[in-house]
Amino acid sequence: MNVLNYQEALEYIHGISWTFCKPGLERINELCTRLGHPERELKFIHIAGTNGKGSTSAMLDSVLRAAGYKTGLYTSPYIRTFNERMRVGGENISESELAEITSYVRPIADAMTDKPTEFELITAIALEYFRRAKCDVVIFEAGMGGRLDSTNVIESSLISIITGIALDHVAFLGDTVEKIAAEKAGIIKEGCPVLFGGEDESAYRVIAARAAEMKSEMHRVDRSKLAVKQSTLDGTLFDFGEHIDMRISLLGSYQPLNASTVLSALDILRERGMNIPDSAIREGLAAARWQARFEIISRDPLTIFDGAHNAEGIAAAVKSIKTYFGDQKVYVLSGVLSDKDYRAIAKDISTVASRAFTMTPDNPRALAAEDYAAVLRENGVDANAYPSIDDALTAALDAARNEGKALVCLGSLYTYCSIIDKIDM
Repeated sequence: MNVLNYQEALEYIHGISWTFCKPGLERINELCTRLGHPERELKFIHIAGTNGKGSTSAMLDSVLRAAGYKTGLYTSPYIRTFNERMRVGGENISESELAEITSYVRPIADAMTDKPTEFELITAIALEYFRRAKCDVVIFEAGMGGRLDSTNVIESSLISIITGIALDHVAFLGDTVEKIAAEKAGIIKEGCPVLFGGEDESAYRVIAARAAEMKSEMHRVDRSKLAVKQSTLDGTLFDFGEHIDMRISLLGSYQPLNASTVLSALDILRERGMNIPDSAIREGLAAARWQARFEIISRDPLTIFDGAHNAEGIAAAVKSIKTYFGDQKVYVLSGVLSDKDYRAIAKDISTVASRAFTMTPDNPRALAAEDYAAVLRENGVDANAYPSIDDALTAALDAARNEGKALVCLGSLYTYCSIIDKIDM
């Protein structure tokens, strides 16, 4: 076996362009078969949905670790380092482990006639990592969709969670909520409980019908049981049914909704025999961290980053801004991808922003900064375009500091590293 170093492992993994997408489970099934089916030695909490998957996964991971379980966590995309995508016990995979496991998987993948895609390869590496670590439970976040997503190689789950449904990735998943719901419902496994955390009734009907076909117990988060008692930039205090005075540090008006999904899932898992004490739930929720979701990244000036990248996500971020700042307008730094509904995004942003600083994200699908600024100006926002992220951030930080405004960075996860690195300087 040719042993790769860490950099060589990353170069091999990324050797397939991220734009290369071939839906289907044939390749990941073959690869897992050749690896001796690592997925069959693990237990999974499988999570799909348009928004909220990452935060939901992080909270579940934190609670289960507090309860004494050895957890695996598989998420995407990564924010700062690739190793974030697979964690055991809250720690990223080490560079040496990633290199070793990639070296093991590479000749097996290369021997396949129909080569795996990048995401399929990463999924297989993660499964092998979790098997070697002997994880008690793996929180397994789907990448895109569900039915044909490579995470759907698993044959059963402790619970299948669908956080919510909105129009996104329509080129791959379908152009209606019902079509997208059907794709997400593809993660439902026969006889395994299902939890829906969304509010869309048409999506719920599609998911419930699939659950009935699979003889799977259908659950829905009862949002009427959620009562937010206090919400500040230091965290949120809330009740959810019998769970009283729960605290989360994760910011964003949407996080109590994600937490209610987590609490509903934990109740189901406890009913099915998992030992998760109330104290672990309280401790785990309070300790949960998740980067780039309404995260305070600076206090001078107050700067918040939210990686919302579609219309529903931006609407949730705008609601959060209104929650924390009331009628006080903020400054916004933003870049978007051209395949998102950037006109709806700009309209939402205009309700909370008095000034906008636009830039072009480092992504081949990016919308040009000047085009985005023009759309924002059409919506009444004083918007200026900048040639680079650095230029836009420097101007935005100077203006926010000088004029005593909060700065909110929105529109793309792809800008997080550039922004946080400059903030940390």
